[in-house]
Amino acid sequence: MNTPLTEVLDGQHAAELRKAARALLKRPLLLSHGTHADEFRLVRRHASELREWFDRNTGWPLHVDAETARLRKIPGVLHDSTHPAREATRAAAPFTRRRYVLLCLALAALERGESQIALGRLADQVVLDATDPGLVASGIRFTLDRRDERLDLAAVVRLLLGLGVLRRVAGDEDAYVNGAGDVLYDVERRVLAGLLATRHGPSTVQAEAPAERLAQLVAETALDSEELRFRAMRHALTRRLLDDPVLYYAELSDAELSYLTRQRGFLTARVADLTGLVPEIRAEGIAMVDPDDDLTDVRMPEQGTHGHITLLLAEYLAGAGRPVTTHQLTQRVRELALVHGTFWSKAAREPGTEAELVEQAVARLAALGLVSRTADGAEPRPALARYAVGEPVVLEPGTPGRARGPAQRKAVQA
Repeated sequence: MNTPLTEVLDGQHAAELRKAARALLKRPLLLSHGTHADEFRLVRRHASELREWFDRNTGWPLHVDAETARLRKIPGVLHDSTHPAREATRAAAPFTRRRYVLLCLALAALERGESQIALGRLADQVVLDATDPGLVASGIRFTLDRRDERLDLAAVVRLLLGLGVLRRVAGDEDAYVNGAGDVLYDVERRVLAGLLATRHGPSTVQAEAPAERLAQLVAETALDSEELRFRAMRHALTRRLLDDPVLYYAELSDAELSYLTRQRGFLTARVADLTGLVPEIRAEGIAMVDPDDDLTDVRMPEQGTHGHITLLLAEYLAGAGRPVTTHQLTQRVRELALVHGTFWSKAAREPGTEAELVEQAVARLAALGLVSRTADGAEPRPALARYAVGEPVVLEPGTPGRARGPAQRKAVQA
C-alpha cells in the first residue's frame, strides 16, 4: 500500500522543523552566508513555527531577517560556569575572567566604531576603556604591551570572527601578536547589534554584585498572577531540559518540583517532538538523551587520551560512591598509566602531568552533571552510576574485526 501524499509531506515537514530547531540550539546565531548558510535557510523557512514554539515553551525570542537568525537563549541556571566560551583553536582553552572582560570592552569599542577597524586601533580603544575606575578597582588592567595580553585580544577577536561579528579583510592575528603587522576587519553591525541576549539593557541595571546584576539583566516581568507563575516555571524547566545534561529534582524548588511532577509527560513530550531527544526518567531526575549525539558541546565517552582518562576516572568515582580528593584522583591516574599508558599520548605519559589530566577530567564530568566539585576534589552525582562498568576489554590487533586501541567500555544504566 502506498503512503498517502499528505503523510509524506507531513513527515518531511516535521523532519525539516526538527533539523532547524536543532541547528538553532547548537548555534543560536546563524548567518545567511558561510558554513552554516544551509541551516540558516532552513530556520528562515520555518521561522514562524519555531518562533511560536520557543516563545511559548522557553520564553526565548527568535529574530529572523534576510541576513541573520538569532535565538536569544537565556540559560535555566545563571550561575553554571561549566560551559565557558573557548578559544577558536584546536586547544579550545576556556576563556578566563580577563578574556571575558576584554570581550566586553572590544564589543563596546566596536559598537561605537566605524564599519572597518584595524586590530591595533581596537587594542588602543580597549586599553583606553580599561582605565575606567570601576575596572581598575576590581584589579583588571590591560596594557597589551606583553605578548600574553595580545594573545588574549587575539583569542577574543577570533571568537568574534567565528560568530560573524567581524570579517577579516587583510592580515592575520599572529602577526599582530608577534608585533610584525596589523589586521583589518569589516564590522558586521547587524550581527553585532543582535549579539546581546538580555531582557534589559546593561545601563538600566542598578545592582552592584555580579550575581544580582546578571539576575536583573534577564529578569522577566512581574509575576502577579498564577498563570504567569506557571508560565515562568514552564519556561525555566523546558530551558533546563533543553540545555542541561541532567535535571536533578533536588535542585528544584518545591513549587517547581510540584509543577514538574504534574506536567512531566507534557514537557518531555514537547521537547522530544521538536528535537528528537529521548527522555530518560529516573528517581533522581531527568536526562534528555540525544540519539544523534551532536547536540552537545561536551561528549562522553569520547575518543582520545583525555576522553579515555575521563571514562576511567568516571568508573573510579562511580565505584567509590563518595567524595574523592584530588590527591586520590592523581594517584589513580598514576596507577592507570601503568595499565593503559601505552594507549595514551606521549605528553599524557610524562611525569607531573597527572594533576592537569585530573583537572580536565573533573571539568568534563562536572559539565555533564556527573560530579560536583568539592573543596578538595569531586563528589559523584546519581547519573554517574551509568559509568560503573566492569573490567575493560582490550582488543588485540590481527584478529578479524578487531583493532588495537583504548579499552572499550559499554556503559550500563543505573
